[in-house]
Amino acid sequence: MKNKAMENRLGDELKEFLTSRHTLHLSSLDRNGHPYASYAPYAISDDCIYVLLSDIAIHGINLKNNPKAAVLIVEDESEAQTIFARIRVNYQVEAKHICHEAGEAYDKGIKYLFQKHGERIQNLSELSDFNLFKLIPLGGRFVKDFGRAYTIAGNSLIGESIEHLRDGHKPRVSA
Repeated sequence: MKNKAMENRLGDELKEFLTSRHTLHLSSLDRNGHPYASYAPYAISDDCIYVLLSDIAIHGINLKNNPKAAVLIVEDESEAQTIFARIRVNYQVEAKHICHEAGEAYDKGIKYLFQKHGERIQNLSELSDFNLFKLIPLGGRFVKDFGRAYTIAGNSLIGESIEHLRDGHKPRVSA
């Protein structure tokens, strides 16, 4: 019971952290399998992450060609107690391109982004080179500080379980 209570508390902390941030770092793969790092504003709902990306942007092209990506959402440097242990969550994700013609599914994702980021989203969504992607989590890691790292198992932002990583840092053994 204690572990379930801890998981619920961590899940609540993770939700609060995710809703407090506005941008994410996105690592996508190009046609040759080389990683490309970028960032994008995001919104969360339906246990997924929504982003609106242009075909002009390399990460938008990459996600259309290869749906495998990674996301990092990290505490701002100015808010961190220490630069070495910023609060962060990362996910392996599967990107699902939601076409404008998808109607309700497209409108729903745009609505979430609009609620978080305002009128600019509406303007961008009306441009033909902008595409909506739903980033579906495949698992991840939540790090709160030194010795406070957790594996997120399952296909949701909070996970079906959150487990503390017990194999921490080890001192270097001198010869």
